[in-house]
Amino acid sequence: MDPASQDINLNSPNKGLVVDQSDSLSDVPVEGAVGNSANPLPPGLTEEEAEELRTELTKVEEEINTLRQVLSAKERHATDLKRKLGLSPLNELRQNLTKSWQDVQTSNAYKKTQETLSQAGQKTSAALTTVGTAITRRLGDMRNSATFKSFEDKMGNLKYKVVGPRGNGDVVSSPTDTTPTQENPPF
Repeated sequence: MDPASQDINLNSPNKGLVVDQSDSLSDVPVEGAVGNSANPLPPGLTEEEAEELRTELTKVEEEINTLRQVLSAKERHATDLKRKLGLSPLNELRQNLTKSWQDVQTSNAYKKTQETLSQAGQKTSAALTTVGTAITRRLGDMRNSATFKSFEDKMGNLKYKVVGPRGNGDVVSSPTDTTPTQENPPF
């Protein structure tokens, strides 16, 4: 059995069997292949010009492949240099973010936004100060009112009745002298 005629595709149901070479696709013309006579030349283009263009195309494709190889080699070299310098992708990202943040901070839009927010903060602070002052004044007025004084007197009398004369900061013990616990809450 000739090894060249064996089917070596591991997914093939004919694995290891001899393949008939008469069914080979090597004689089948490929559409769009160079030199294919079935592909007519564009109008106004001679066979000689077409051959010249094909040759030029081949050279350009070879140059592209060469440039890809050179670029790949340069990228590997740059990676090696960065590794030797101790530059990691994380450090590069950190540097890029720092530079981007500095660029943002120096932009006109950022400066205008910062200025606007600063002014808004100052105005909000001033408004809250005014509201706080008004509330303090109103509470002071309310405390000096007859209604509040009457309420304060009633609360003082109630405290005196509950705590007694010792209620001026002295510790008053409970009737049972026990400390409140979860089972015995003080309320």
